[in-house]
Amino acid sequence: MRKLFPDYFTITLKGIAMGAADVVPGVSGGTIAFISGIYQELIDTINKVDFSFFTSWKKNGFKIAWQQINGSFLVALLTGIALSILTLSKVITHLLATQPILVWSFFFGLVVASIYFIGKQITSFKLPIILSFVIGTIVSYYITIATPVSTPESYLYLFLSGFIAIIAMILPGVSGAFILLLMGSYAVVIGTINQFREAIVTLNWVALWQVILKLGTFALGALLGLKLFSKVLHWMFDNYRNLTLALLTGFMLGSLNKVWPWKKVLETRIDSHGNEVPFLERSILPHYFEGDNLLISAIILMVIGFLTIFSIEKIAVKFSK
Repeated sequence: MRKLFPDYFTITLKGIAMGAADVVPGVSGGTIAFISGIYQELIDTINKVDFSFFTSWKKNGFKIAWQQINGSFLVALLTGIALSILTLSKVITHLLATQPILVWSFFFGLVVASIYFIGKQITSFKLPIILSFVIGTIVSYYITIATPVSTPESYLYLFLSGFIAIIAMILPGVSGAFILLLMGSYAVVIGTINQFREAIVTLNWVALWQVILKLGTFALGALLGLKLFSKVLHWMFDNYRNLTLALLTGFMLGSLNKVWPWKKVLETRIDSHGNEVPFLERSILPHYFEGDNLLISAIILMVIGFLTIFSIEKIAVKFSK
């Protein structure tokens, strides 16, 4: 049985890491969940949350109903994600703007290690499983090279963006933030989150209401997508575990193109702060990079990223015995 400290505190920290990843185009919160060993519990917990909670509450009491849906786990995780999105997201976006090669190098090492350790869990390599891996790799890679669209701001499109992005956010290797960028909604959503924070600080109730309407519409789409897709993943893990692991490993392998540190900018866009940022990029070899490629530092951070996952895996194995 979990205790408040350190168990749920640790889950909140994992939520903070997931939230930080989810705001970065190219990094998947689902990958962080997989890395930290809570992915299947997250999917199973989401799958349990439905209106039967109220029936159980009425029949067995709140405490039993809460335990049945693993509510404490979900609250601890969502608290971490929310705190991260509202705070650490600014730090990560700042580091990406000032030290992109070093940040992406660390992420690259994380993902490479994750591919290795998650791939190790596959116990069968029959043709359907190999095909699942190949399909996951191709789909994920295509997503990384797809061209984003312009920015629509209608409530219906925000709802659709939330529905699709949340599916990507819980898939390891597929970045929900990057899906938002592809759909043209990333600047709108990030800008709205910044407006929400500013409206609370300045107590601007008119602006706050407008922001809540936008975020509420996006959240409704996300909740619906999360609930529907979690059932699919839950069923896949229960019935086709090796096939599912192969697909998810393929997703992460295909996503390496997005987290490759050295890029050539093909097109730029204006972000929610009015700054010019990369819009369309192509991966290149370090010696083709214009400017200081920071090759030695980048390799060191890749190794640190890999060893971070290696250490987490060793610790997890030690405590599971």
